[in-house]
Amino acid sequence: MSNEKEILAEKSLKYHMSPAPGKLSVVPSKPCATQEELSLAYTPGVAVPCMEIHKDTEKSFLYTNRSNCVAVVSDGTAVLGLGNIGPEAGMPVMEGKAVLFKRFADIDAVALCLSHVHGEDGKTDPEKVITVTQALEPSFGGINLEDIGAPGCFKVERALKKAMNIPVFHDDQHGTAIISLAGILNALKIIGKKIEECKFVVNGAGAAGLACSRFYLTGGAKLENMILCDINGVLHTGRTDLSEEQKLFARDTPMRTLAEAIKGADIFLGFSAPNCVTAEMVKSMNKDAIVFAMANPTPEIFPDVAIAAGAKIAGTGRSDYPNQLNNVLGFPGIFRGALDVRASDINEEMKLAASAALAELAVAPIPEDVKKVLKHSYPADAAKGMFDRAPGLYADMVIPKPFDPRVVPHVARKVAEAAMKSGVARIMIDDLDAYEASVTARIAKANA
Repeated sequence: MSNEKEILAEKSLKYHMSPAPGKLSVVPSKPCATQEELSLAYTPGVAVPCMEIHKDTEKSFLYTNRSNCVAVVSDGTAVLGLGNIGPEAGMPVMEGKAVLFKRFADIDAVALCLSHVHGEDGKTDPEKVITVTQALEPSFGGINLEDIGAPGCFKVERALKKAMNIPVFHDDQHGTAIISLAGILNALKIIGKKIEECKFVVNGAGAAGLACSRFYLTGGAKLENMILCDINGVLHTGRTDLSEEQKLFARDTPMRTLAEAIKGADIFLGFSAPNCVTAEMVKSMNKDAIVFAMANPTPEIFPDVAIAAGAKIAGTGRSDYPNQLNNVLGFPGIFRGALDVRASDINEEMKLAASAALAELAVAPIPEDVKKVLKHSYPADAAKGMFDRAPGLYADMVIPKPFDPRVVPHVARKVAEAAMKSGVARIMIDDLDAYEASVTARIAKANA
């Protein structure tokens, strides 16, 4: 294993360094090879769109790249599983996020890692992050907040969503929530249970765990059926160390440990630490339990161990196991749909629509051209016949695969539709079938 890690490390450093440092470059979308083109791209021709925008700032969406550009904003305080490593060290992750925006949704994204926005303790100073990020609005069509530590991230997102007239989305909170809810909804159909009747146990009460838990409530789960744990055990009413966000989930209960809380649970969700759930704990859950262990790269419990211990359905954030709960299933399509209707927000209706879109795709028939893509991207799964089965729900695929080319167009369609219905869209799309087809064609062309 040590040798494999060394090989991966060497490959990763080479990948990020050659043939040019980093993972991004800027490519003009217009020609600039003649005197006339130069005069149009810059002076004197550029003055014309400038003055049009001066008269009506909404025209910035017509004459600049703002309509298809997202800022990926981080202060480097909660980077992946690496922690508070600082903005410079967080930059490769933000560049990677920008790559995924472009690869999966043909959205231009700019990685912005902020310094001088931290308190004396080195943690997020929400007011500073809010001030800097709000000032970016004229340059972007949306803001993707990334890897900002809790509890500061909650205040940052709330304030920016209220102050800005473009979509603000903290992917660490809502991306995982949207994708995992889609998986839960399909998994419950397999085991024949209703979400409002299920006992949830969530391990990890940071940004992801809290946001996911709130979203499950939006999706129909009951607060009284939900127990959250953190590094200090169960969130209970006797604790004095809970944040305001955590207090919502504090239970009046004698339970103190994860092992006690998980007994009789229907659904376990992990946003915490590797190997903190044992086979014995899974055995103590209800029959046909659902286990989504999403710590990366080592989950709270590996899926094969969970299944052997009695779980019916298991998922992780990893690509080498079934039911990969990867945020790339969410944010590219969510922003594609939001940008295309020029939404002023990404609201709860849009997030629920994204979950529904993913749940739908997992059971939809797979066209032959899509099968070809999936078999190329997932040869091991193809060898098992996963993509040749009759349409329907299967325990090893309760959510679609990240490289399924239908994901972003279908999520974008449902998100755009929800934005229009909920009143946050400034552009109306009459033919959603044609729109979905156009997104498919756009992404294919961008990756040709």
